[in-house]
Amino acid sequence: MSATTKAPAVPPEAETTLRAAVLRRIRSRPTTRGAAILLAIMVGLALLGPMIAPQNPHDLASLSVMDNRLPPGEAGMTGITYWLGTDSQGRDMLSAILYGLRTSLMVGLTATLGALVIGISAGLLAAQFGGFVDALIMRIVDFMLGFPSILIALVLLASIGRGVDKVILAIVLVQWAQYARLMRASALVERRKEYIEAALNFGLPTRHIMLAHLLPNSVGSVLVVASISIASAITLEATLSFLGVGVPVTQPSLGLLIANGFEFLLSGEYWIAVFPGIALVLLIVSLNLVGDRMRRSFNVRS
Repeated sequence: MSATTKAPAVPPEAETTLRAAVLRRIRSRPTTRGAAILLAIMVGLALLGPMIAPQNPHDLASLSVMDNRLPPGEAGMTGITYWLGTDSQGRDMLSAILYGLRTSLMVGLTATLGALVIGISAGLLAAQFGGFVDALIMRIVDFMLGFPSILIALVLLASIGRGVDKVILAIVLVQWAQYARLMRASALVERRKEYIEAALNFGLPTRHIMLAHLLPNSVGSVLVVASISIASAITLEATLSFLGVGVPVTQPSLGLLIANGFEFLLSGEYWIAVFPGIALVLLIVSLNLVGDRMRRSFNVRS
């Protein structure tokens, strides 16, 4: 195959320079640098949660009802010092937050990945084939984007029930449309370039053009947007769990922990809801700051 049918290759030196420029821009902003450090710490805590948590909040045998609603820093009947207090079931809030952080991150990352796969595939098909295929996919996308995300997720979960896998399915259904529209727009720009026309003139298979040329050169902007959308997925999961239709009580996320402590806010036992809320805010803010800096770094106009 002639070299004219291929997209211009990026030299390794250019890739290294681009990566160094992105890292340099992240390090040059104290706010972004602090957000990146905080995000790395929270991801590390989520991964190491079962090993560093003083208690397994999912193990009912390790819980003591006598230790319920203890204030932060109080020692319980089991001899454990609850640095962030306990909830109404006697669970250590620090351990519950570590496990909840793990659940929230897992749901957000998995749902975003699933939505990416579906959205990129749909947008690529729409841009490549056009005509009826393009019109059909885009009308479905318009229909999905015409309703509030929380409404679609609530209707779906009310129909199929609660569960981590069902929450992930609901978020995928909500998010894939925005990736499809963005992927289609990027792919349409690439289709007008000379190397795509040369590949068509040489009679290369459509699948080869889509996967070897159109996809690698169009997917960059979608991936950058996805880094920001992880925070949106985590926020949506927390909202659904707070409303009581998200993850089950046996596998609480940060949103469900906030919901469990909401009724105790006015009774002075603030720690049951406030500490999970602080963890959720820190996670979402750090994700948004790092994702926004990545978007600006890869944006040519910036």
